[in-house]
Amino acid sequence: MGEYKRLARPVRGRMLAGVCAGFADFLGWDVTLLRVAYVLLTFLTVFSGVFVYLLLWILMPVAVQGPGRNP
Repeated sequence: MGEYKRLARPVRGRMLAGVCAGFADFLGWDVTLLRVAYVLLTFLTVFSGVFVYLLLWILMPVAVQGPGRNP
């Protein structure tokens, strides 16, 4: 059976909490472009993106590092 992707914050490759890195990994996008887009949208929406980031930091689980998985 195929393995499905799970939305989670990675242990490695994150800058602050890993929210953008988790979304980039889940969607298959470049993490740098997603971070730039997030910062631009945060400035354009009068910093409401900060609240969303904090909320996602709390709600998104940390990625599980198990046997056979690359760290």
